[in-house]
Amino acid sequence: MSEFLTDYSLQPYNTFGLDVKAKSFARFKSLETLKEGLQLAKNQPILILGGGSNLLFTKDYDGLVLKNELKGIDVIQEDAEHFYVEAQAGENWHQFVMHCIANNWAGVENLSLIPGTVGAAPMQNIGAYGVEIIQVFDHLKAMEIATGEIHTFNKEDCQFGYRESVFKKSLKGKYVITSGCFKLKKTPDFNTSYGAIAQTLEDMGVTELSIKAVSDAVIHIRQTKLPDPKEIGNSGSFFKNPEVDKIDFEGLRAEFPSIPGYPLPDNKVKIPAAWLIDQDGWKGKTFGQIGVHKNQPLVLVNYGGGKGADIKALAFKIQASVATKFGIELTPEVNIV
Repeated sequence: MSEFLTDYSLQPYNTFGLDVKAKSFARFKSLETLKEGLQLAKNQPILILGGGSNLLFTKDYDGLVLKNELKGIDVIQEDAEHFYVEAQAGENWHQFVMHCIANNWAGVENLSLIPGTVGAAPMQNIGAYGVEIIQVFDHLKAMEIATGEIHTFNKEDCQFGYRESVFKKSLKGKYVITSGCFKLKKTPDFNTSYGAIAQTLEDMGVTELSIKAVSDAVIHIRQTKLPDPKEIGNSGSFFKNPEVDKIDFEGLRAEFPSIPGYPLPDNKVKIPAAWLIDQDGWKGKTFGQIGVHKNQPLVLVNYGGGKGADIKALAFKIQASVATKFGIELTPEVNIV
């Protein structure tokens, strides 16, 4: 276990750039040091920190923050159609995707430039441009905090849902994800129908489709739509896209004819949260040092010196406003601490 530091600034470790402190802080680079850190942290709150890209700190953290720095990417198995690639939880997600593309392992190219770490990817069931982790996931390993034992979780065990898993529900705070294994294809199955990928590929002059070309298109779209956390503090999409019953959607469309919706199984329809927030007039609004991004209303931002409590209050105001106008409850995707 690395040195325990006290009253340690977490500003460099959260993409909102919030100036908060941890009562104590340490890093772990092996399973042994993680287990040691958990044992030393008995009887106090513990926060496992990855890339800090999906966290909103509303105050100083009165406990121990353990920074996940487990590294390594290995092919642990292969068959005629797939590589089974295990990545340690502290690996940067985008760098992992780039590693897969360089090795021609297909399946995660649509998930390019998503911030965070490999460990957070299955916890959140991250997704973008028509692909979710569940589609490439094989299994993960996690250390039980109470015992220090390593357990393996398959796809069914993880209980994946829209931007959630069992680790955000019944097992929240009980395990530390240490690695993830992904079932990647030897022959790509391109997914270019979602969003502006096909048009972007055409604009880029791509004549021969490849996983790198798809990744390049996704990166281009994300860079033009979303602010860089290194320049403006943010955690990407703050809210989940709500899902409503088809009959309720038809009622909404009668009142708001331009409302977009994407059919889902079980007679559900997904509505873009960004559209709801934009139509309610929040896009580009600023409130002192925080606000709603001018290009993407789904992104709340810290322009510098903002407070997490104020961002949380802004999120609640947006929720209440959208609920009043559309009768839809927005759910935060970001973990509020």
